[in-house]
Amino acid sequence: MTTWTLRSASPAKTRCDAVVVGVLSGGARPRLAPGGDDVAEAYGRKLAPLLATLSVTGKAGEVVKVPTSKTIASPVLVLVGLGPEVTPAGVRRAAGAAARAVSNAASVAIALPADSASLVRAVTEGWTLGGYTFTTYKKSAGEKKSPGELVVLSPAARKKDVVAAFAEAQVLAGAVALTRDWVNTPPNDLRPPSFADAVVAAVKARPRGAAKVTVKVLDETELAELGCGGILSVGQASDAPPRLVQLTYAPKDATQHLALVGKGITFDTGGLSIKPAANMHEMKSDMAGAAAVIAATLAIADLGLPVQVTTYAAMAENMLGGAATRPGDIVTMYGGTTVEILNTDAEGRMVLGDALVLATEQEPDVILDVATLTGHMVVALGDRVGGVLGDQTVVDAVLTAAAVAGEDHWPMPIPEAMDERIHSSKIADLAQHDWIRWGGGLYAAAFLREFTAGLPWAHLDIAGPAYTSGGPNGHVTSGGTGFGVTTLVEYARSLASS
Repeated sequence: MTTWTLRSASPAKTRCDAVVVGVLSGGARPRLAPGGDDVAEAYGRKLAPLLATLSVTGKAGEVVKVPTSKTIASPVLVLVGLGPEVTPAGVRRAAGAAARAVSNAASVAIALPADSASLVRAVTEGWTLGGYTFTTYKKSAGEKKSPGELVVLSPAARKKDVVAAFAEAQVLAGAVALTRDWVNTPPNDLRPPSFADAVVAAVKARPRGAAKVTVKVLDETELAELGCGGILSVGQASDAPPRLVQLTYAPKDATQHLALVGKGITFDTGGLSIKPAANMHEMKSDMAGAAAVIAATLAIADLGLPVQVTTYAAMAENMLGGAATRPGDIVTMYGGTTVEILNTDAEGRMVLGDALVLATEQEPDVILDVATLTGHMVVALGDRVGGVLGDQTVVDAVLTAAAVAGEDHWPMPIPEAMDERIHSSKIADLAQHDWIRWGGGLYAAAFLREFTAGLPWAHLDIAGPAYTSGGPNGHVTSGGTGFGVTTLVEYARSLASS
């Protein structure tokens, strides 16, 4: 168990196993960033040649550990690159990289730039998330290594907004870590019923006195009674039947109502339109949208934000079998819209369609849906940027929230031509898919818009950044990333203050 402390002490005089300072790359030569001034003074003229000898450049992601030989109170100095300037995003990445470099230390003092609430938040989130590991299925699961004591050093440690940011960052990092845990869980242990059970357990595990969050789980029988044909059609070939989980947070002082909808495909084979075998194991991450909206809802409640939140997580397992939905089938969605199925690997929009209609019935002020929806968005934006589509005012507000949260999202259009394409079916109200190679992510958003009843809405396609196949980068670790959680919380915060 790690203990966090916020102090205004000198990093040169703080006694810990290691002290972390930032290095800036701008100028004629690298230099220590604000926060490390006392360390620079302790080294004096020896600092510049030391940095040169160790080939320290200050570039983002660089980490160099140096024995201090009692030059400062801590025995190890950790130099971490920030790039040419101090920004919350750069500090967050640097803290994450440093966390992995000193995981064996018992105590660490972090003296990265932290003279404001946003920077303290970046340091705290970055370190927590950069040091995240998922060891549940390893023999060494009980040997998880992380510092027992972490001290964030800030000259503004006594300011109320800084103290609040420090506490909030720990809540946000916890929500992101919960999302990562769910995404990283293997698909044989996180099928729709067990995922729903895990959500119920997470709600019940909240501490006594926490803001009230209610949870309701609809099973396959209840979904059939409602007429949720989209969710049922996706999950009907699996022996683990679908679930729809609803969370409600309704504080008395709420002035706005936000609906969140998440795609929870616990494993996606592609159905009869089967995916290639290579990398199919990563399709356990196809429930990252559902995990994100659930974790964000709990964080919003834990932070006590004065906004009502109604969340729907549609869970299904897209499998092959004699009962599988076929290309050419007609499915009647919740609300009565008929859809011609043309590609069973375009299943996410089907479960979201049902959930979106249910959300509209709550008459929220705005709806956000989050989904690992299309490979087209990965082609367009890469694997570190999410796409945002929908009503321009809502899209702009999401992008503003993302900038505060430190996540990379990019606006994408829904051209008028997409409306023609989704209405191309000759035998149903909508065509679930077409095989035109271009603009598939935009097509999917246009399809979802049909289920929003004209309410203010935005769609977050996180297919790229929700899961990292390669190595860690800054505070983003391999596997599930928890992308989208902090953006949703910041959006809720902005909505509450509007």
